[in-house]
Amino acid sequence: MTAIAGTAGGAVAAPRVSPAATFRHTMTLSWRSLVQIKHNPMELLDLSVQPVMFLLLFTYVFGGAIAGSTGDYLQFALPGLVAQNMLFASMTTAVGLNTDITKGVFDRLRSLPIARSAPLAGRIVADTLKQVWAFALFLGLGLVLGFRVQTGLIGVAGALAVLLAFALAMSWVAVLVGLRASDQEKVQILMFSLMMPITFTSNAFVRTDTMPTWLQKWVEVNPVSHLSDAVRGLLSGGPVAEHAGISLLWAVGITVVFAPLSIRAFRDRV
Repeated sequence: MTAIAGTAGGAVAAPRVSPAATFRHTMTLSWRSLVQIKHNPMELLDLSVQPVMFLLLFTYVFGGAIAGSTGDYLQFALPGLVAQNMLFASMTTAVGLNTDITKGVFDRLRSLPIARSAPLAGRIVADTLKQVWAFALFLGLGLVLGFRVQTGLIGVAGALAVLLAFALAMSWVAVLVGLRASDQEKVQILMFSLMMPITFTSNAFVRTDTMPTWLQKWVEVNPVSHLSDAVRGLLSGGPVAEHAGISLLWAVGITVVFAPLSIRAFRDRV
């Protein structure tokens, strides 16, 4: 039932949208974002080229020097590369959201009888689902190159679940950057400046004990290190519970901090 509240000036309040309708609107706009790939294949290409490039470069250029053999390094580094790619892929959310706003897409959507949160939620859901493609591509190419999953399908599903939970949390950071930045160039600069240091000062690519003592202290608490170790344990065997638990706690903390900031920025901007 649409609730209409009159005011002294004769204004009419926005119609209330039920949770079920909000969910439908979000899924519809999420599907819209995914279908756009058919018309703009470059969106999927961005999620395809980077995983292939990083996996081949790190395995065959750095693998022998770091681990002694490319096979050993691939087994160690692939989970970290998956985590790194997930963080870098969050730039897609920031850039896409900024583009939709600057081009007036959100203004057109506001004229439709849909939940106000649906365009933002739809973008987040769609970009999170795109991470599944990147994960499958990484794992498929890794298997071709010699990576071996030691934990079966349950381990693969667990790794994907942890990655998606963290990706969903990081999407709120991307949303905030996309809303606050004035154009795509600033979005890319801000996101790259954030993701590069936090990724490369982790154990995603090299073991912690090979780093200087002062850096090890940060690496041990870096959320990307825990995420990489969780994915490593879920795919290759080894400790899982502690690292997965800490990764999920980081995801919750990031969401608690950045979701309200992003929603406020969304209301201010849109």
